[in-house]
Amino acid sequence: MIGPNGRPCPEWFAKPQLGIFIHWGMFTIPAWAPRGRAIHELHGDDYYMSAVMTPYSEWYDNAVRVEGSETRKRHLELYGDKPYQDFFPEFDALSQKFDANEWADFFVECGATHCVFVTKHHDGLCLWPTEVENPHRPGWHTERDFVGELADAVRARGLRFGLYYSGGLDWTFRDTPIANLGDMFAAVPTEQDYRDYALAQAKELIDRYKPSIFWNDICWPNGEDVPVLLDYYYKAVPDGVTNDRWLGAHDFFNSLRDDATRKGFNDMMKQRSAGGAQEETPAPYADYRCVEFGLGVVPKEHKWEACRGLGLGFGYNSAEIPEDYMTSDEVIALYKDVTSKRGNLLINIGPLADGTIPDLQKTPLRALGQYLKG
Repeated sequence: MIGPNGRPCPEWFAKPQLGIFIHWGMFTIPAWAPRGRAIHELHGDDYYMSAVMTPYSEWYDNAVRVEGSETRKRHLELYGDKPYQDFFPEFDALSQKFDANEWADFFVECGATHCVFVTKHHDGLCLWPTEVENPHRPGWHTERDFVGELADAVRARGLRFGLYYSGGLDWTFRDTPIANLGDMFAAVPTEQDYRDYALAQAKELIDRYKPSIFWNDICWPNGEDVPVLLDYYYKAVPDGVTNDRWLGAHDFFNSLRDDATRKGFNDMMKQRSAGGAQEETPAPYADYRCVEFGLGVVPKEHKWEACRGLGLGFGYNSAEIPEDYMTSDEVIALYKDVTSKRGNLLINIGPLADGTIPDLQKTPLRALGQYLKG
């Protein structure tokens, strides 16, 4: 099987299988996003505020800065003018209860072959003691090496370890509020300081942890750096794979900082969002395509992955109720459907701040594990 990048898909990844995605970080302290519809269902007039209507609690730091958002309204009622970064001491204390071995044992019980762990989400907090200093928020990382602990634990049980890195957004470098897709691309920090920072951190993660999967999110701040980074990655991890989120169109990102240009783009995307069928876009650097909830197109020839949460988001969301979560039968049916079409299922868990995986998430995954064991 050949990837969109023309590279043969490594044998270990080519076979249909289950992976566990883990979104865990400081956003587990406020742990809130509005209940509602999945991201692919927000179109028409909802498009213009879709980034804050999406039930993604991991976007909390952005949503509190968007005027008119439910998250901002609730934050002001509960916390007043408390800035997001002031949640860190509470997360830092609770996260000390994290047990990588408990997580790894659970992944084995689920029947997973690999996991993908969020090392840095859009809030910029690094879950490893990085030596690459953040020039805008020095020390914005944990002292404990959560990335390394989990990598060691899953590998000790015969699973492969992958990592997620938010290359396209970092709100410690550029924190313009994001309400929609145009705002998001305009918020990509294309300046040289972030280019240097992201590239250095990505190389540091590759050198330290040799991830079997490098799962980049959103895009990359500059297209010139993408082939350099991926060449570095494949030399370090010859059988590694990477996803399809490597758009490096810095001129395009910068153009959307103009209000009129961004409005024109958003008006166009609103019309497209209501148009029904999606189109497969080029992905010259991807080993496989990714479909997030219902966003994306299942490719006709290439390897692909379906990723989604057990609820309607990724980070733990205290607003969700049992009816928002997939049942055991639904998870098993999804796995059967995805794998019957050459795909892998990357199903997400959103642990609490202390590392506890809620029973509403454990139960359907345990059922899937029993199904896979026959």
